[in-house]
Amino acid sequence: MHVGRGFRAFTVETMNPDALLEFCLALPQAVETYPFGEDTTVVKVGGKIFALTALAATPLSVSLKIDPADSLALQADYPAITPGYHLNKKHWITVVLDGSVPTELVEEMIRGSYALVRPRTR
Repeated sequence: MHVGRGFRAFTVETMNPDALLEFCLALPQAVETYPFGEDTTVVKVGGKIFALTALAATPLSVSLKIDPADSLALQADYPAITPGYHLNKKHWITVVLDGSVPTELVEEMIRGSYALVRPRTR
């Protein structure tokens, strides 16, 4: 298990498996786990999943929690964004990281997924 580190900005050229994982783990209190076996990296905050990926897969993809209102619009705009693979299709999307979805948008969706599940402070 790895624990989140400091924030780093990424560009399209660096959205590879290492950069994807580093970006996710840069979010506060994010942890890397393998509850589904060594092939599937699961990133959690407060015990809740916000990102899943098979880092060795080609093409690289990441599944993210999303607000249902945003999900359909993103899927309409980007063919690389599809309903979550083996997940609740209303609340999860899978993004193929083939360069067709801008890195800034991928980063925004990762931060959004994190925000949906992170523990709330009082």
